[in-house]
Amino acid sequence: MRIAIDGPGGAGKSTAAKLLAEKLKLTYIDTGAMYRAVALKVLRTGFRTDDEGEVLEVLSGLSLKVTYQDGEQNVLIDGENVTGMIRTPEVAKGASDVSAFKGVRLRLVELQREIASGSDVVMDGRDIGTFVFPDAEFKFYLTATEEERARRRYNELKAGLPGLTLEKCLSDLRYRDENDSNREFAPLKKADDAILIDTTDMPPDRVVRTIEEIIMAPCVGAPDAGGTE
Repeated sequence: MRIAIDGPGGAGKSTAAKLLAEKLKLTYIDTGAMYRAVALKVLRTGFRTDDEGEVLEVLSGLSLKVTYQDGEQNVLIDGENVTGMIRTPEVAKGASDVSAFKGVRLRLVELQREIASGSDVVMDGRDIGTFVFPDAEFKFYLTATEEERARRRYNELKAGLPGLTLEKCLSDLRYRDENDSNREFAPLKKADDAILIDTTDMPPDRVVRTIEEIIMAPCVGAPDAGGTE
């Protein structure tokens, strides 16, 4: 089984995908963490994340691996576990930059498909249902208002970044939305056959319950699921 969960930043797709994977005993694959790891390496090298030549130069010599320990995904670059270092606005912006380059996406999609080849998976990202697994058995597209997505991201990061503001989170989110939706190769968009879920007024457990109900009774599900009972 392959379950694809796509959507913009702050829509709750990673939280929902992880909780769903735990509940259904499936492998969770956070594709965004892979792009963040590449961005972190580029930034550490001193190169620009929006310069394709510099990014591909870093990528050509980069060892990128994904491992699992106690059900948790870890991302390693050149043997170093960087999972706890990639959740910053700077790295998120860099991830959006590097993900626009076809060479980066092709390499990481190859890794994503390799991981999923031997397991039942829940995979979240921005092009899972449209490009990585267009034939996934179940596809969902999560979204929410800009303001709610920015608020969630701010609450997630503010403890570790005392100078962070809600306005900064909103600005970064808009930058990434624009970048991800308009890149030439495998842009962020809802697959035609994906089920739309607006999570603006939905807590994570309700989002997961909605997805689970559709998976367990696929013939009953409607094409859209909103934020009200």
